Amino acid sequence: MRRSYKLAAVLSAMILAVTACGDDGDDGDNAGDNGGNDTPTSEFKVGMAYDVGGRGDQSFNDSAAAGLDQAKEEFGMDSQESEAEDGEDESAREERLRTFADQGYNPIIAVGFAYSASMAKVAPEYPDVQFAIIDDEGAVGDNIANLVFAEEQGSFLVGAAAALKSEAGHIGFIGGVETPLINKFEAGYIAGAQAVNPDIKIESTYLTQPPDFSGFGDPAKGKTAAEGMFDAGADVVYHAAGGSGGGVFEAAKAAGAWAIGVDSDQANTADPAVADVIMTSMLKNVNVAVYNYLKALQDGESPTGTTRYDLSVDGVGYSTTGGHIDDITDQLDEFKQQIIDGEIEVPTTP
Repeated sequence: MRRSYKLAAVLSAMILAVTACGDDGDDGDNAGDNGGNDTPTSEFKVGMAYDVGGRGDQSFNDSAAAGLDQAKEEFGMDSQESEAEDGEDESAREERLRTFADQGYNPIIAVGFAYSASMAKVAPEYPDVQFAIIDDEGAVGDNIANLVFAEEQGSFLVGAAAALKSEAGHIGFIGGVETPLINKFEAGYIAGAQAVNPDIKIESTYLTQPPDFSGFGDPAKGKTAAEGMFDAGADVVYHAAGGSGGGVFEAAKAAGAWAIGVDSDQANTADPAVADVIMTSMLKNVNVAVYNYLKALQDGESPTGTTRYDLSVDGVGYSTTGGHIDDITDQLDEFKQQIIDGEIEVPTTP
């Protein structure tokens, strides 16, 4: 087994530096010393490998971080964090996971499908370490848990909302990177909009193509793409583009139009200057998946294989912050129940 020890050392230093900024030190050896409260000290040290943007992206990574923070608070778990860099190669992701394992972190959670190949390679090297990956079913093994979501179902609901609120009969979708995962967001959005208005005009575009994953962290590209759609007559644009969504919100604000957020309730996390144009957000409760996984470990279980979070367990959904869709929630909830009951089967490809 060949390893780049120089790269591992660099990554180790990066992880320690990020942890120094993000961990207040009360979650380690003294986490259970809480003045007589019942919160236990956990034996688990969690390594969290974020995708591009990391903690602070106001979207996907932040949702994962929220689940980690909840587990740390409730169980006294220690943690270290690191994040992917724009343009890094597969070996960098592999060494990030190895560095966590070599430093004794167990479990190790990888946030995002981009870690699929690296986890499939690294996890067998550490059979006594528990691994989890979010948004991927390709990396499989006896010590790998796959935490996945029915993004198409939540996207169906915000697509229906877009069609119900659009006055122009013209809406848009912006994906960060064109992958099968982001195709699910687009497919659900289109299906939901067409369920309301079969004749609605829908524009779709992606900011980058693999292996260029910068489309998840480039607000300028998101803004340019959204401006083009608004200039062409769209009055609602949904993004599934991570940190690039900030640019979509700016474009919507300038155009006097609506935007739809993704993953978390972005009306609560985006720049307050643009929060009022976020009509709703497609909620993808990554925090719940991360927390549930860590709770299972704390309870003595060893989760492996696929756990899917869909509408039936509130794994996905939509936000109502701001009251912008209060007048249509009854219709959206009817669609939700039809999906849960199997009366509507939402496509996963556009």
